[in-house]
Amino acid sequence: MTTSTGSSRQRVRDTIVDAARARTIAVGWDAVRMGGVATAAGVSRQTVYNEFGSKAGLAEALARAEVDRFVGDVRGALLAHGSDVRAGAHAAIAHTLTTAAENPLVKAILSSARGGSDELLPYLTTRAEVVLTEASGALIDWADDHLPGADRTALAFAADTVVRLVVSHIVLPREPIEQTATALTDLAVRLFAAATRVPR
Repeated sequence: MTTSTGSSRQRVRDTIVDAARARTIAVGWDAVRMGGVATAAGVSRQTVYNEFGSKAGLAEALARAEVDRFVGDVRGALLAHGSDVRAGAHAAIAHTLTTAAENPLVKAILSSARGGSDELLPYLTTRAEVVLTEASGALIDWADDHLPGADRTALAFAADTVVRLVVSHIVLPREPIEQTATALTDLAVRLFAAATRVPR
């Protein structure tokens, strides 16, 4: 397969996954049909089956794409604020809370909460640990750049704690998003600052 052919096929796959994502958010996975996804993507029904094999294969691809999209957005929110640790943390936390509130796929992945589609849920919730690990990794990578000399063990604990607290507020929200994001940002900054003061 040539590079151009491979790129073309990947574009087709991405278009199909995007169409499946839009349909799932709009009507729920149980109501999604391969033919409807094909129509929305502008391809034949057979092309969808050729690329993903079955609806289960499409669900797996959709879950993986959603994790990649989410973690990429978190990294982007962190990096957009340069060396301003508070602004970066707030942007990433607020983005996560807002996205989970608006996107049932992200909420299902992050919270592993039941109540979503029984058919799609297993593919999403098996990604929960992956997205927690990758989100924590994004936070650690970012903090490494802006908190030189921080203790790695303390930094990893701080990142994991922040991610898990954000998820807890997704599962059981208590206050408006902005208020929660500000409070969690204050805690995150304190945890990161503590990581720079841990005795060696």
